[in-house]
Amino acid sequence: MPRAGLNAQVVVREAARLVDEVGYHRLTLAALANRLGVALPSLYKHIKGVEALTQQLSALATAEIADEMTTAAAGRSGEDALRSVAAAYRSYARRHPGRYPATQRVPDPADPAHLAAGERAVGVVYAILRGYGIHGDAAVDGVRMFRAAVHGFVALEAAGGFGLPRELDRSFDQMIAALGVAFSSWPESRAPGPA
Repeated sequence: MPRAGLNAQVVVREAARLVDEVGYHRLTLAALANRLGVALPSLYKHIKGVEALTQQLSALATAEIADEMTTAAAGRSGEDALRSVAAAYRSYARRHPGRYPATQRVPDPADPAHLAAGERAVGVVYAILRGYGIHGDAAVDGVRMFRAAVHGFVALEAAGGFGLPRELDRSFDQMIAALGVAFSSWPESRAPGPA
């Protein structure tokens, strides 16, 4: 008998909770069906397969992190915004260790909600960079630098990849301060932006 109230949204939300417990790369439809208390074929009424599930999980996680980054940036600018958004990003990764890897997936062009979530997340960083006078192609480079630095830190932190005896929060703060210095002295930062 199908579980009452089961739909695609419930399936994806439960998958999100499951990956936070077991890890993103350990998600299987069988484990999810077991968790939902349904037979595996019942899931196919709500989700087309594991690829569709991971895409929808990515859309959900991307929307969540975009919301947190947007909230963190509200009313802030410059290094204050940079620090707040980076901290929100790191906090999300720590609280959702299984969902966070799903945010690294390129948004599916066939999913408008996923595209919009990705644009919101990137848009927050673009707005910070505009505050530093960075526009156009230089802003693309700046967004990539922000993402590479912050993602690299949180991925290494999650994997236990920092072994030196120094407080991680201090190292993270220093990295964000260095990003602020880099953005303040960006080679193309004096180029006029689009009107």
